[in-house]
Amino acid sequence: MSATLFEEETTAAPTGYWIFGRFFRAVGRITMSVFGQLGERVLFHRDFFRALMEPKTYLPLTIAQMRQIGVDSVPLVATVSAFIGAVTAYQTTYQLFPGVQFSVVGWITRQSIILELGPLLTALVLAGRIGAKMTAEIGTMRVTEQIDALETLAYDPVAYLMVPRVIAGVTMVPMLTIVAIAVGICAGGLAVVGATNVRLADYTAGLHLTFNTFQVWYALIKATLFGGAIAMTCSYEGFITGSGAEGVGRSTARAVVISSVVILLLDALTALYLAKEIQ
Repeated sequence: MSATLFEEETTAAPTGYWIFGRFFRAVGRITMSVFGQLGERVLFHRDFFRALMEPKTYLPLTIAQMRQIGVDSVPLVATVSAFIGAVTAYQTTYQLFPGVQFSVVGWITRQSIILELGPLLTALVLAGRIGAKMTAEIGTMRVTEQIDALETLAYDPVAYLMVPRVIAGVTMVPMLTIVAIAVGICAGGLAVVGATNVRLADYTAGLHLTFNTFQVWYALIKATLFGGAIAMTCSYEGFITGSGAEGVGRSTARAVVISSVVILLLDALTALYLAKEIQ
């Protein structure tokens, strides 16, 4: 009987070592993959800052990118912000306690749109529209070897493709945020004045309540960070696109998801460090 127990122990031991070995090998592979991708991103962003030294390459292309990112996105951003502003003001009106002044509706609508909904929803909408377009364009150029052709012609692909998009994103997303804020506040006022008992004078008084200019600067700081995050993330995913149409699709989907997560993370960090300066 003792011999049987000894055989069971000797056969169980290798199985346990095998399970632990697989576990640690899997952890090692995941760790190496994470740090490898992080290193690749750091080197790619280093190339971006180096490409800023070539203005003759990226400046002629920047205006076109500003039009595509900014001007062409105005209808979509205005539509989304109009509905968000109207719904925010309308819902706020019907959540008020009896006796609360109607001017609170304008105050809550202004605070919600300027501090959070305006820049955040604008960035998320652009991540889906502009971010996917950036990744698909650059990814298609990668799989069709057009980026290799640029290198053959002595063009820096980062300066030619990424830098104009980043400059346009950092410049135009704040401008689109201003449009979103203005349209959202106006739409909120029209909604409550036309559909509820709130008067225009009450709504306007709430807009002026405890307002300071840093609230607008706060929104613009967030929008600038969001624009840079969208352009840099989506451009990088386009550059590392795998072969074939399936690779372009995977890169596009991954770029939208990653840029959206980065936007939410930046939104939280910005609120953590700057929200106390608003008051």
